[in-house]
Amino acid sequence: MSQNPNQPAKYRKIFDQLSRDILAGRYQAGQKFPSEAALVGRFGASRITVGHAVRELQQKGLVDRVAGSGTYVRAAPHRGRQSPVFGLIIPNLGETEIFEPICRAIAAAPDARNHALLWLHAGEGSSGKEDEALQLARQCVARAVAGVFFAPLEMAAGSAAVNQRVMKMLKDAGIPVVLLDRRPEEHPGENAARGRCDLVGIDNQHAGYLATSHLLRLGARRIGFMAYRGQATTVKARMHGYRDALADAKVKDARTFYLNPNVPAVLPAGASACDAFVCANDRIAGRLMHVLLARGLRIPQDVRLVGIDDVNYASLLPVPLTTIHQPCRDLGETALRAMLERLDRPQMPARDILLDCSLVVRESCGAGSDLPSRI
Repeated sequence: MSQNPNQPAKYRKIFDQLSRDILAGRYQAGQKFPSEAALVGRFGASRITVGHAVRELQQKGLVDRVAGSGTYVRAAPHRGRQSPVFGLIIPNLGETEIFEPICRAIAAAPDARNHALLWLHAGEGSSGKEDEALQLARQCVARAVAGVFFAPLEMAAGSAAVNQRVMKMLKDAGIPVVLLDRRPEEHPGENAARGRCDLVGIDNQHAGYLATSHLLRLGARRIGFMAYRGQATTVKARMHGYRDALADAKVKDARTFYLNPNVPAVLPAGASACDAFVCANDRIAGRLMHVLLARGLRIPQDVRLVGIDDVNYASLLPVPLTTIHQPCRDLGETALRAMLERLDRPQMPARDILLDCSLVVRESCGAGSDLPSRI
């Protein structure tokens, strides 16, 4: 039976009813909205119809849909603060290339219209990244920022202790934290701060799995994982994904190597036996590429390479780099959304909000494609 053109579509009836419920106060600002499954049961409609109605609620600014969390009634302006100011604590900003586009995306996000992002700078007397992180944390506390986006330190002997001091300083000041890319290392008895901190990043284990699976499909079997020592928890997750992919392919020989950033021209012992490498990030892939080329090895004919991050220079290396793309714009927007939700629901359990990543195929893997493509 055809629908009467003068009658509204069923999704519109559902949208109208839910709009009335929200505007009448049945669902409070910041409250989690019923799941699509619950709404299907309430209205006796298909999931497609209900999904259409909820998407329209989102387009009208009545609800927010958060990847990995659910749908929430859109929050009212934050308690008494017309323009909340958020701080950044990213001591590795100039060394880890993904953070600048993520921060720019936070500042440019649609939800940033009524908020400000404070790009803090450590003083000239800073004695290193650890001291810089502590200085930035003190500035955030002194300025009573509404929240902090924090990318924990890595690759230094004192990184773990400094990360814990920063987290404790912010917690004691009552400042909510959204972690970018990674969590700090956790030790027994030091989990108290975790309960109030959300993480926004990519699924790093899947990134390692995706990179390794691609090399396996191309015929590589002696695949090494190349990293620096002391890197963040994200690298451990990528390494797990690498090992999982080898195990699924019945390849038992997992090989982990560590480049020395202070001795760039040396290939780690045993690495010359590999026919391919998954690199913990693009910076390591670029350094490894130069080491291999200096030894007279051809990429990808002799050795295949895949990186992770898809930084700006990945396509400009001597052999354009196949890599895992980080959706920096989506990460920034999601981080801001997570912060606003945390302000509205401070007792909400901490979440790992992990976004999908994708493979960008270039020449370094030997896939036979002259132009970049996205998988």
